[in-house]
Amino acid sequence: MTDRLRRDWAARTVLIVRLSSSAWLWIFSVIGIPVALAQIDPERRALIQFGYNQPLRGRGPIAGYAYYYHNQPGFLRTNLTLRAAIAPTYLDTELGVRGLLGEHTDMGFGFAGGGFADSYSEVRGGKLWREESFTGHGAEANVSVYHLFNPMPAGQTNHTGIGDVPLQLVVRNAARYSFYQREDETAAGFRLPEDKLAHHVRIGLRWGGREPLLVADRAVELSAWYEGQFRTDPQDYGYSGDRTIEARTHLLWGRGLVAWEFPGQQRIEFTLTGGGSADADRLSAYRLGGALPLGAEFPLMVPGYYFQELSARRFALLDTSYSVPLSRSHRWDLALNGGVANIGFLPGLELPRHWHSGAGGGIGYTSSNGAWHWVLGYAYGFDAMRGDHRGAHNVGLVMEYDLEAGGIGPLRRAGRWLNPNTWRGFDRLFGR
Repeated sequence: MTDRLRRDWAARTVLIVRLSSSAWLWIFSVIGIPVALAQIDPERRALIQFGYNQPLRGRGPIAGYAYYYHNQPGFLRTNLTLRAAIAPTYLDTELGVRGLLGEHTDMGFGFAGGGFADSYSEVRGGKLWREESFTGHGAEANVSVYHLFNPMPAGQTNHTGIGDVPLQLVVRNAARYSFYQREDETAAGFRLPEDKLAHHVRIGLRWGGREPLLVADRAVELSAWYEGQFRTDPQDYGYSGDRTIEARTHLLWGRGLVAWEFPGQQRIEFTLTGGGSADADRLSAYRLGGALPLGAEFPLMVPGYYFQELSARRFALLDTSYSVPLSRSHRWDLALNGGVANIGFLPGLELPRHWHSGAGGGIGYTSSNGAWHWVLGYAYGFDAMRGDHRGAHNVGLVMEYDLEAGGIGPLRRAGRWLNPNTWRGFDRLFGR
């Protein structure tokens, strides 16, 4: 495998957003971006990412992300890499140091913090219960270790087989402090969780990976993960203490992924994700729903559903996507996607059926220089509960702009869209 291909495989193990078992990071209660890193990113990147889902009926949690992702290898010194994910009210950074614990063992020192990071929306029976939802803010410090098991042998410059796909161990320790506030619609008799300090430990083994891009031309991954969450002050909250925050929660999940581009720029991607838990609660359970491909490190998408509508203690999920060009220039394409999940629900948030599925399609556009890529689509959730019937409609927009390919001018224009005043107007437009 050439050095360039090796770097590409390494880049595909970079993950810019973390599986968040409570709520995703929120931008002034509208747009979210949970962020983490599963390896020191070897590629220079300057990306604007945006995604938004809007139900056509009913009122669900506001669903979306908008952030600028910056990665700078060679920051101050050749062995340092600065990563920063910047949203209007949240910042996540890490300084990576290559070879700190050995030739093939790197370390990262990170800090994250800001507003709306730990907000929680209660969705039960296909309905958003605003009176039982609340806002949460948080700050976190973390240390990570990244070890590569199969470095390329000295002097090897050509691809020699599947053994050249990197196999990595990731260990991450984090201390996170969360504090909560009432929203305007939170019920007077609903007691919020008390502010708390939590210790998170994550251990993962990943073979291959996927780049943090909206469209992946080629990728393969097999990975297994454990995360333990340990809280200093477990407690009851809600109505007369009818809900509990567990002292400790254990999450175990895995993922298999294949993405491929065929001749003629037809692309297909399959992702199979499954997980289980012990002592999960509302703030630590797996949450599935929506179609936001870069809204999480492990996006648990079921098209047509509200964002994070389904709360699971265990699950198995198959997501697929396919796109085919609609023009000779390959700038326009037809995109199709679908997802089906079997869910073991968190107690108190059960639904009559364990199987849930959704499908959708849309029109995509890629600029001639490859800097812009966006998809405008529609999705239908076949088994989503809406009142006394099943079925839910959703529209969405996802967009990516690569500043390395397209230049800085559009960044200034995009900056206006990231302005909180702009988003408040957008929120009112959709009846929030």
